[in-house]
This record gives sequence, structure tokens and C-alpha cells, in this order.
Amino acid sequence: MTLTQKNKERIIRFIAVREFYESLRDRLKLELVAGESGLEKNIQEQSLNRPAAALTGYFKYFAWKRIQLFGAGEMGYLRDLGTADEEKVLRKLFEHKFPCLLISRGLKPSKIMKELANQFSIPVMRSSLSSKELTTDATLLMEEYFSPQTSMHGTLLDIRGVGTLICGESGVGKSECALALIERGHSLVADDLTYVKRLSDHELIGSPSELSRGYMECRGLGIINVAELFGVRSVRPKKRIDLVINFINWTPDIYEDRIGLDQKFHEVLGIKVPLVEIIVRPGRDMAQLVEVAAMMQAFKHMGHDSASEFNERLIAHISAEGKKK
Repeated sequence: MTLTQKNKERIIRFIAVREFYESLRDRLKLELVAGESGLEKNIQEQSLNRPAAALTGYFKYFAWKRIQLFGAGEMGYLRDLGTADEEKVLRKLFEHKFPCLLISRGLKPSKIMKELANQFSIPVMRSSLSSKELTTDATLLMEEYFSPQTSMHGTLLDIRGVGTLICGESGVGKSECALALIERGHSLVADDLTYVKRLSDHELIGSPSELSRGYMECRGLGIINVAELFGVRSVRPKKRIDLVINFINWTPDIYEDRIGLDQKFHEVLGIKVPLVEIIVRPGRDMAQLVEVAAMMQAFKHMGHDSASEFNERLIAHISAEGKKK
């Protein structure tokens, strides 16, 4: 069976200033103070820019697609200018039509800044956070928002710290296996459908939908409230995906890897994730096999590969036996 993403990859190219403000207002402690008519503008880059050079009139490398951040230094510089010079400096800046302006430390914008923001329809927001906190938090939140996304048909669990995504055809026993693993003390992240984000070049984060978080479907039992039955520690809101396990129904002619020397991978959003294929047939304890597979993956991260180590011992043994002869 070939694993496939349920939906096409989704790449976020921009975010509206209104969405940025409304979704992050509480987390970044934002207050809109001017330029409300420009909330429909788009933010096209996920970084913030400190326009210190632009305030002196140097615009050659001005990052106008980014959110502009004014801290104590920028605001102090404007206060030291006369009214006419402040207007001249800010007018040149606002003419570049950047998405919006953030002011840190709860500093109040001047009357001229508000008038120009309204005139050029550039939203001005202030935050009680320091410049460092605002830059760090906003950048991390924007990076998460702009991250490539997809969804996969599979159940994601945290098995002893290893994010394990169990995939397979419908009815193959993914939820039943997940239920057995939860009963053993492991945690459910998402059942049946997992939403995946690529946060960096080597990290995938899986999460459930808001509607299904903490619930799972088990054939014959119906919908189960996992936290209610097994406790709050049995549910996690998100988890890094470290391993993909694919359940395959047994057929008489199917090939089963009995050594495990050849590591397989499944590519998700451009990142190769270790893949283990487990054959499903009567009498096999699938939960135990998945648990051991996750533990083996954890050991591989620490530099221990059982198959490779055994293969080296076998080669050394054969070599020693050959010398005896």
C-alpha cells in the first residue's frame, strides 16, 4: 500500500492584517490605535522589521513587505524631532505602504503618526510587551501560521516521547490499536485524521481538529471521550511526528521483512520520516508491536540500531569461523 496525504499541501502566501490582529490580539497584547481602514492589507513576510535606517532617510534595503516595529529607540528619535521634521520622516516611511506598524512597551503614538496612519490606511497597534518579547513571540506565531500544511489519514500517538503516526486502510484496526496503547499509558494526539505542519526543515508537528480533540471512534463502541475514561494525561494537543507505521492486511504472497536492515521512509511536506510496515493478521498483538517499534526508533535516535549491530556480529562470526577453517 502506498501512503498518501489526504489533502493537497497548503502553502500560506500571506495573512490579512485583520486576521493577524484578531487572532493574536490577546497573545501579543495588541491595541489598535489608528489606521483601521487598512486592516484588509496583506502581510507577505513572517519577520518583523526595525526601520531605524529608514527613519534617517535610507530606503535602499527597506523591507516594506514586513510588519514594522517601533521600540523605545525609534519612538525616542521621533520625539526629539520637531513637528515638521517628524511629519516629513513619517510621511516618507508611510508612503512605502507597508502592512502595519507595531509599537512596543505600550508607548503612545503621536498625533502626527495617527493622522498619517489614517491618511495612508496603515494600521498602528501598540503592545505592552517589550520589543524583544514582541519580536520573538510575533515571529514564532507567524512562522507557525506560514508553515506548509497537509492532513493525513492516520492516528497519532505519543509513545514514550516518540510521536507515532499509525496509518493503513479503513477498518485495518488503527483505532483499536491506539485504544490498547492508551490503556497502557500512552497519549492520544489525533484519531483517524491528523493535521500536519512543517515548522522547520526537519520537524513535523501533528495535531487534531478542534472538534475531534480528545475523542476517538472505535468500531462497535462508537465515539469515546479519551480524557474522561483514561484521565487528562492520556491526551496531548500536538506532537512532533518521529515515526510512521503503516498497517498492511496479510495476503498469502506478501513479503515480510524479518531483519530490518533497510530503513524505509515516507515523505511528508518534503521531510523524510522513518517508516515501518507491519502486517496485520489474526493473533498478533499490534499494540505491542507498535510500542516496540517506537522504542526501537528512540534507540536509533541515540545511535543504537539492533539490526545493524546484529549484522556486524554475524559478519564478525562468519569471518572468525572462516579463519578457523
